[in-house]
Amino acid sequence: MPEILEFEEPIAVLQKEIEALGLLPKTASRDKEIADLQRRIVHVRGELYTHLTPWQRVLVARHPDRPGFDNFVERLFPGFVEIHGDRRYADDHAIVTGFATYHDQPVMLVGHMKGRDTKEKIFHNFGYARPEGYRKALRAMRLAEKFHRPIIVFVDTPAAYPGIESEERGVAEAIAVNLRDMMLLDTPIIVIVSGEGGSGGALGIAIGDRVLMLEFSIYSVIPPEGCAALVWRDASKKAQAADALKLTAPDLKRFGIIDEIVAEPIGGAHVDLGQAATLVDTAIGQALAQVSALTSEERLEQRYNKFRNMGRLGVDFVDEGT
Repeated sequence: MPEILEFEEPIAVLQKEIEALGLLPKTASRDKEIADLQRRIVHVRGELYTHLTPWQRVLVARHPDRPGFDNFVERLFPGFVEIHGDRRYADDHAIVTGFATYHDQPVMLVGHMKGRDTKEKIFHNFGYARPEGYRKALRAMRLAEKFHRPIIVFVDTPAAYPGIESEERGVAEAIAVNLRDMMLLDTPIIVIVSGEGGSGGALGIAIGDRVLMLEFSIYSVIPPEGCAALVWRDASKKAQAADALKLTAPDLKRFGIIDEIVAEPIGGAHVDLGQAATLVDTAIGQALAQVSALTSEERLEQRYNKFRNMGRLGVDFVDEGT
């Protein structure tokens, strides 16, 4: 059973009732009551997730059971063969790359990995990539360009690793080179923000022809806690910061930062990994078909214009409320 978030307390109450009924002797009336409670949970979950605040969306994006890169690879990309190392320093486990197939089409996969249990989280550095991670990602992407394989990227990181060794090895330069070179890669690139899209740590592998975003994921220049600490000198104002940052999928779609919002199962992707993967599969397939139909010149020009127009004064954004 997925972990209950702080705003899901009404669901927790109903689940405890079901657990208590499950200890009783099996009868028709007991089973009916359990079925009624399960339907009630679906209804309550639907109501809660229809009116989430930005901070609540942050909590969902960080849910410990939220599907990660490995979950999507397992369900959608058979034959995954990992590529290790940046050929300059080390193999960063916070970013995983490799060749795979997608509906019988060879592709290159790049994605952040956070890990599940304590051992995995330490191994993957909680998804905080170091410079060698971005250099490994670019090395893999250049291979994809050489062999004419589309690139599919899954973004899920709080940020790039801020430690001193990361700075010593040039994390800012590594991210900057990725931004420049990904803009010029002559192969289709599809990006999916599947969980947290944090700062340059996310953007360092998020330049693409289509940028998709799961419904309850987040994408921002800084985490809400860091923003609150900088602006108000008070990290407890993280909910206020989350609202000000406009980090939700609907906000970013309205501002033209992303191209499409990928729907999630009622209650978030962590509730039904199979359905979440199916929805992501459909979105990737449509985006890849659209981009692959373009000529190289059209694709590169559209990619360039897409990112050059972000944040430009005088450029209108789509207001879905009008």
